[in-house]
Amino acid sequence: MSDSDAEGDGADGSAADDGAEAGGGREEPPREEFHEDPVGHTRAAAGMTVGELVDGYGDAGIGAASVNEAGDVLAEMLGDDDCTVFCSLAGAMVPAGMRRIVADLIRDGYVDALVTTGANLTHDAIEAIGGKHHHGRTHDPEKTAREHDEGLRDEGVDRIYNVYLPQEHFAAFEGHLREEVFPALEGDGEGGSDPVSIAELTRELGRANAAVNERDDVDEGPGVAAAAYECDVPIYCPAVQDSVLGLQAWMYAQTADFTLDALADMTELTDLAFEADDAGCLLVGGGVPKNFTLQTMLVTPRAYDYAVQITMDPEATGGLSGATLEEARSWGKLEKDARNASVYGDATVMLPMLVAAARERIE
Repeated sequence: MSDSDAEGDGADGSAADDGAEAGGGREEPPREEFHEDPVGHTRAAAGMTVGELVDGYGDAGIGAASVNEAGDVLAEMLGDDDCTVFCSLAGAMVPAGMRRIVADLIRDGYVDALVTTGANLTHDAIEAIGGKHHHGRTHDPEKTAREHDEGLRDEGVDRIYNVYLPQEHFAAFEGHLREEVFPALEGDGEGGSDPVSIAELTRELGRANAAVNERDDVDEGPGVAAAAYECDVPIYCPAVQDSVLGLQAWMYAQTADFTLDALADMTELTDLAFEADDAGCLLVGGGVPKNFTLQTMLVTPRAYDYAVQITMDPEATGGLSGATLEEARSWGKLEKDARNASVYGDATVMLPMLVAAARERIE
């Protein structure tokens, strides 16, 4: 190889890259999606508040960045005095220990309507009248998984993952409904009574929970339904029959003048959405409560201005529980310019963190 060949790759023998001395000599490509916003490093120190930690997440990436964004949106939503806030609560949030967080949000005026499951209302009432959920375990290392749960069955203990509930609490709940709740909703026997809306049932449940809790001096607070009753916040339970509460209502209706109207709540709920200046939703988990909350906007001329979602379900299954809020925008459930954020993680971890951070910023 000649000296000239070794010195250059160009056809004229010149150096192939005159800019090599200037750091590689390559021109930087255009970067339309590059915002020159470097990832920082979250700080964790003794004495930090939850709000400071969530603020610090804004320097990081992946899930931390999503938590930070959700904290921003939730704080703006809850801090907007003109925003009507709908909260959907799925899963086993009450037995898992999230009862006080939701009740406090209602009592402090941050929630204008709650959409939840009959299961959450059942467990909420059990605690209001003196029952307790207990720490348990998912398995016994000395038994097979089946043997573990067979043993709990023999001992009269129901398991919700790592939470135990003695079955006698359901008997007490049934007595509570039959003595304190259902009779107030029953007709007078003169030509029959009008069907009762589910919101009327949950309101009466809240009233009875509060009354029994105070009368019996129960150590635990009266809970979610009681807070909603006392603050005049409606509770909608669109799949109430999918719960012990619904099962007991059906059984009572077999021998009493008592009927639930599953459609009666729709007018009240849509009126609330129609009358809202701004509307926001906090979606904890998926299922029926999530869709019922979102679909309300399909029969109004508006859509949600804010939305925060906490879920563990993946988008790729096509199921509602994992559907993104961007997908909801395509349906007209969110405004095109709505502020929204999704957090993928255990709601028993994420909900307290987001609520604490939002309340810190607002209060």
